[in-house]
Amino acid sequence: MGTRHILHCDCNCFYASVEMQEQPRLRGQPIAVCGDPEARHGIVLTASYPAKRMEVKTGMAIWQAKQCCRDLIIVPPHYSEYVRYSGFVREILEEYTDQIEPFGLDENWLDVTGSCGIFGSGAAIARQISGKVKRELGITVSIGVANNKITAKLGSDYKKPDAITCIGAENYEQIVYPLPVEDLLYVGPATRRKLNWYGVRTIGQLATTEPRYLQEWFGKIGYVLSSFAGAPTRCRWPSWAGRRR
Repeated sequence: MGTRHILHCDCNCFYASVEMQEQPRLRGQPIAVCGDPEARHGIVLTASYPAKRMEVKTGMAIWQAKQCCRDLIIVPPHYSEYVRYSGFVREILEEYTDQIEPFGLDENWLDVTGSCGIFGSGAAIARQISGKVKRELGITVSIGVANNKITAKLGSDYKKPDAITCIGAENYEQIVYPLPVEDLLYVGPATRRKLNWYGVRTIGQLATTEPRYLQEWFGKIGYVLSSFAGAPTRCRWPSWAGRRR
């Protein structure tokens, strides 16, 4: 069986990017798309990169975000537009493969193994997708290229915005091992706190922890975490793991 070619395509600051495309006056401005902007307790759904550079973060209360960035422009969400743009992105992805798994409106995994003979390597396909999304939709994507879904997502998160990161056996430890353990898919706040308590703070430390210890700490999910953190050839994707919870 040959090597699989998996891409994870992540639309950068998706809600904010759509708003800036639909309202050109917002381009280059520190904006935050917020639920219930009229309420003091509303939260930031996403922020543009100028706002992020001022430490505005997703999930932050509006009043907190304004403390970080005095010139922050608050924009109400327009979900119908986000769904429309998500569909446009999907149409572009379908030009390269029919094996697509969405992860919310702004993220998709693609298995392009069967498409490489037509369009080139996984990296070449990623470059084509990136360019086409930018030209046709005016937004940018970050794409991770790997041989499994977990590592591909680490790749798309590794460098933003508008970037392509290829991770294989030759550079896996160099790129992935120093990353904080919470960058790994399905390591949420509670799991991170427990791992940190045991002294496991990076993906590399998780990968080199004896699986039997992880099983003692987390039950059967411990073996899954060990597999996810290990070298690409060890990573397996459980049938239940593709479902968003």
